[in-house]
Amino acid sequence: MTVYALAQIRVHDRARYDRYAAAFLPVLAKYRGRLLAADESPQVVEGDWPYDKAVLMAFDDRESFRAWADSPEYREISRDRVAATDGMVLLLDGLPGRPARGPDA
Repeated sequence: MTVYALAQIRVHDRARYDRYAAAFLPVLAKYRGRLLAADESPQVVEGDWPYDKAVLMAFDDRESFRAWADSPEYREISRDRVAATDGMVLLLDGLPGRPARGPDA
């Protein structure tokens, strides 16, 4: 079943975050992850939102997400993200029978 990773972050070290972002897509693609949205100024429709950026990714299943998140390549680049941001990541199950379709699907 498709899973979605929703990251919500606040950037406090732009140079380190930009270094992470520059290396992000090739690593994501290597593990068949799909970037669906990345927005540094999302419109808050309801409630309070203390972050600067939201990122939405899709993976074929939880195992694919874990393979990417735990990979040596991602661990290497994620050091800059961890140092440069505060935030959280949610892993969401997709609806049965509805595969994600990103720009590279």
